[in-house]
This record gives sequence, structure tokens and C-alpha cells, in this order.
Amino acid sequence: MRDYDIIVYGATGFTGRLVAEYFGQQNVTRWAMAGRSRAKLEEVRDIIGAPADTPLLVADADDPASLKAMAQSTQVVLTTVGPYQLYGEPLIAACVAAGTAYVDLCGEPAWMRHMIDAHHAGAQASGARIVFSCGFDSIPFDLGVLTLQECARAKYGHPAPRVKGRVRAMKGGFSGGTAASLKATLAAAARDPSILGLLASPFALTPGFSGPHQPTGLLPEFDATLNTWVAPFIMAAINTKNVHRTNFLLDHRYGKDFVYDEMMVAGLGEMGKAAADAIAKLNPLASDKGPKPGEGPSKEERDSGHYDLLFVGLMPDGARFDAVVTGDRDPGYGSTSKMIAETARCLLETEGAGGVWTPGALLGTTLRDRLQDKAGLTFTAG
Repeated sequence: MRDYDIIVYGATGFTGRLVAEYFGQQNVTRWAMAGRSRAKLEEVRDIIGAPADTPLLVADADDPASLKAMAQSTQVVLTTVGPYQLYGEPLIAACVAAGTAYVDLCGEPAWMRHMIDAHHAGAQASGARIVFSCGFDSIPFDLGVLTLQECARAKYGHPAPRVKGRVRAMKGGFSGGTAASLKATLAAAARDPSILGLLASPFALTPGFSGPHQPTGLLPEFDATLNTWVAPFIMAAINTKNVHRTNFLLDHRYGKDFVYDEMMVAGLGEMGKAAADAIAKLNPLASDKGPKPGEGPSKEERDSGHYDLLFVGLMPDGARFDAVVTGDRDPGYGSTSKMIAETARCLLETEGAGGVWTPGALLGTTLRDRLQDKAGLTFTAG
């Protein structure tokens, strides 16, 4: 028996604070808040109304001993401390050594591949379950495809070889941490050109396996299946890789010929084409506007956000069927904080082998049901 079930590492950051607040509201027991400054932890604990006896732990990415002690004291470490490529590996190593489960919000595929290569075997040996990308990137997409393929197997006896992920509606922005991670990835690629190959490959997270050619999704196009114009979706670069890793870890349950892409629905006719062109030219990293890491929107803005995702399965005989995923908060903060919190809780209640996982491959329908019950997501298919 360890001292804690879950430790929220990064609890003084904006998203970490939302997770801690959520745990307090859910009356979660045996959890702790961790960060670099005890004074800031005390301040956040009081701001969010957490009980005065909530354990507070000082831990720092620059202090391996503190990370080791934290990992050894808990069943699960939930970390919001990014960019992970700058601060994440010492904590991964500590969790692997301690056999401790780990969840994060990572959307940094080159670093994730490095962690798979460096720590997957060690995690298998120790029993540590390492789960990346437990927020808007990439749970709704990962579990959306899982739901659609579940329906395909039940209805047709085999998976859909072609699936299109389409963002139909989304209100609310990406987090400051996501923007910082993207910038850190681009900076790393400038220093090491080999990273560009991982960023470009849909199969960057499936070592030893490369499937068929995949659509790039980099240019606007007319989607004849939906009879609408679609535009590039910035999170597709990480989501598609995670979906292919889920398929890989599930022994190719979606098929070795599986083709998947993600784009944003822009609209009909000439106006739709113009909107798709405008979206394609938009560079969200070109401006310093928007939240910085540690900042974020108001509660009212988070609560008024939402998203609606469509997944279209196309069968060889021309049959089409759909799955839909919705979320009741803004994707970057309100929904993400609930998703990672419930993923950590799901890990406590489920068993599984050690290794570097995706949420879909390790927790699958159990996590999906939990997110529908607790986190404001819906999953429908038919």
C-alpha cells in the first residue's frame, strides 16, 4: 500500500489546478498535489477550496531524487508539466523504475517515440503503465475510432479499412501548454532534422510497422463523402499517430490496411472553399496572442465551450456508417482536465500489462464508459 492513489504533479499550473479542483469536487480520497513551490501549492489549495489537510509535495524536474520519492509514494502520477520533451523524461524514468502508472497530456510525437524506444521494455518489466496524450489530444479521436470500429465489427464482421475523422464544431482554444509544446517541437526539429521524419510519418509511434499510404491532410479539399469542403486540422499530426499506435498495440484490430485522416469541416460551396483556404493559411503559432503556459480562459469561457467530432467509416462495398463524439466543455482546458483526471482514476480501477500505451489500447471501452458517466463526453455509433 502506497501513501497515495494519485498525485497531481504541476498542480500550480493552470490545467493542473483545474485537475486538482476537479478531484476536490469529486471527493477523491488519497490524492496529493505536487509542484516546485510549497507556498504556491498552499495558495492554489486555498483558491480551489481543497481541504486544508490535502497533502502537498515538493517535486522538481531538476531534482531526480524528488521525482523518485514522488513516484515511489503513489499508484499513479498525473503530470501536466510540459513541454514534456523539456521536463518529462526524468519523471518517466522514475515511474518506470518504481512500477508506477503515469498519465500526461503529451502531444509531442518525436519525444513520445524516443520514450517508447527508451522505456517501453523497462515499463513492461516493472509493470509501469505509461499512458500519453490523455486530453483533447488524443482521447476523443482515439476512442472515437475505437467506437466506430467496434460498430463495424458488430455490423459487418470486420473493421472499416477507411475512416475519416472530421471536426464539425469546436468552441474554445488550445491550451498555452499545447502551443508551447508545438513550438518546442519545431525548435527541436531545427536542431535535429531527423525529427522531421518522425513528425511527417503517420507510423512514427509504431516501431517496426508501416501501413499503407495515408492522406496528409495538409491542403484544403472537397470531401465528396460529406459533400463539403474540409481544411487542415492542427491536432491531426498527433492524433493520427496515436490512433495508428492503438491499432498497432491491439494487434491490428482495425486491419493492417487501415487508412485514417483528420480534417476540419469548413462549409459548403464557394463560401466553404474560401473558409477552408483561410483555415489552411492560419498559423496559430505565428502570434503571441492567446494564453501562455500557466494561463487560461475564465470558468464562463470554459463552460461555454464544446466540440462535435464525426467519424465516417467506409466499407469496401461502398457502405458508410458514422460515429459521433461530443464534449460539453472547451477542448483545451475544461474537457481536457476532466479527461486526464478520469483516465488516472480509471487506471486505479483496471489492470493491465506494463508498457507505453495509448488510452484506447490500454483502457478502451472502460475509459469510454467512464468519460460518458463523469466527464461530459458522448459516444454514439450506427
